[in-house]
Amino acid sequence: MERRHFLQGAGAGVAATLTPGISRADQREFRLAMSWIKNSPGAGTTAERLARRIETLSAGQIKIKIFAAGELVGPFGVFDAVGAGTADFGHSASFFWQGRIRASAFFTAVPFGLTPQEHMVWIYHNGGQQLWDELYAPFNVKPFLASNTSIGMGGWFKKKINSIEDIAGLRYRVPGLGGEVFRRIGAVTVTLPPPDIGPALHSGAVDAAEWLGPWSDLAMGFYKSAPYYYGPGFHEPNGAGEFIVNRELWQSLPDNLKQIIDTACIAEHAYSLTEIDKSNPEALHKLIATHGTQVYQFPDDVMSAAKKAADEVLDDLAQHDEITNRITRSFRETKDTQIEWSRVSSLPFLRARSA
Repeated sequence: MERRHFLQGAGAGVAATLTPGISRADQREFRLAMSWIKNSPGAGTTAERLARRIETLSAGQIKIKIFAAGELVGPFGVFDAVGAGTADFGHSASFFWQGRIRASAFFTAVPFGLTPQEHMVWIYHNGGQQLWDELYAPFNVKPFLASNTSIGMGGWFKKKINSIEDIAGLRYRVPGLGGEVFRRIGAVTVTLPPPDIGPALHSGAVDAAEWLGPWSDLAMGFYKSAPYYYGPGFHEPNGAGEFIVNRELWQSLPDNLKQIIDTACIAEHAYSLTEIDKSNPEALHKLIATHGTQVYQFPDDVMSAAKKAADEVLDDLAQHDEITNRITRSFRETKDTQIEWSRVSSLPFLRARSA
C-alpha cells in the first residue's frame, strides 16, 4: 500500500468511527531501521524489545518489522531513511547526525555533561524535548528518548596511556562531541559505525576504540585486540538512544497510538538503563577474571585537558546558529542546577558509601 493511501485511510477511518485507532483495512507492517547489529546486547536488544512493547500495547494495530544495520540502510543512514519514509521508524543515537545537525549530539551525550537521570530531567521537565522536536522538524522526523546505555567506558587501547603525551597522534574511534574533545587534545579521531569497530581495532586501522560499556563491549570481543580498558567515559556520561518516527506518519496517528508510542519509549528507557547497570558489573568481572583485561583510569592530566576542551567545544557550538545556541544554553542551565544539587546530595553520599 502506498504511503499516501495509508495516511489518508488512517485519517478517514478515525473520522468515520470516532474511535481512535487504525482501521483493519489500513493495517500494515511498519519498517524500523536501526543502527545496531542484530541482537547486540544493549542497543540491539532494546530496539527489538521496544518494537514488541508498541505492538502489544497497540493490540497489534502497529506491527513492526526490524531491519538491522545494513539490511535496509546503512547504520548512518537511519535518520535520512526515516525522514524520507524509506523507514517508518528508526532506533539510533543522535550524535551520528552531528556532521549535518550540529546540536544533535546533545541528545545522546555531552562530555562532562549530564548523567542519565539528569538527562531525563532536561528532556522531560526543562524543555529538552521541545528543543529536540524543533531541531528535527525540518527533516520530517519526530524524536523520542527510548533507551540508555548509561555512563560509558573510555574504551580499549593497544598501549597504556600514562600521560597526555600518549594521546598525541592516537588513532581513536570515538564519535560525537567526545570525538571533538579528543581531537583537540591530540588524538586522530575516527568515526566508524558499530559493525566496523571490531575489525578496525583488530586490523590495526585504529589504535583504540570506545563503544559502550563492559556488557556490550564483551559481546563485541574488543578484548581480543586491545588489553587495556580505560575509564571513566567522561566523553559519554550518558548513553541516550533515540526512537525516531517519520513526522508525516506521526502527525497522522490518532492520539491513543501516539500515547502508546510515547509511553513505550519511556518504559523502555527505564528498563534498558537498569538492565545495563545490572549487566555491566557482571561483564566487567568476566573481562578481568576470564580474559585478562587490565582496567585503568585516565591520568589526571588527560582528564584536566579534556575538561578544558569540553568547555571550549560547547562555547564554540553556542556560536554556530540560533537553535544550537538555545540548546546549548538550556543544556548548561540544567547541568548547573543538577551540579548544585548533587554537591549536597549524591556526591557526599557516594563518597561516604565508598569509604
